[in-house]
Amino acid sequence: MSVKIHTIALLLLSVYLCWQLSAARHAPRRRPCCVQVTSRNMSADVVGQTYREQPAGSPCVKAIIFHTNDGPLCADPKAQWVKDLAANMTKV
Repeated sequence: MSVKIHTIALLLLSVYLCWQLSAARHAPRRRPCCVQVTSRNMSADVVGQTYREQPAGSPCVKAIIFHTNDGPLCADPKAQWVKDLAANMTKV
């Protein structure tokens, strides 16, 4: 192969790799999801005034996600303490 063909091939490969890296950087990031929930009253551990609802969709389960100092808390949306706590908070 000639030097010209090698140069063009390397140029095309470089463009392709740059495009792949750029696409990976701009791809939407999925949040980790809850795969199990707690119904045990953990309201004392909740910090902040916001919560998030997570719909069910394999492998994720339906959950209310609160913030704690230790990270996200996946709570059972059917639990009464979750309903009471969420009623006084802002959904995000």
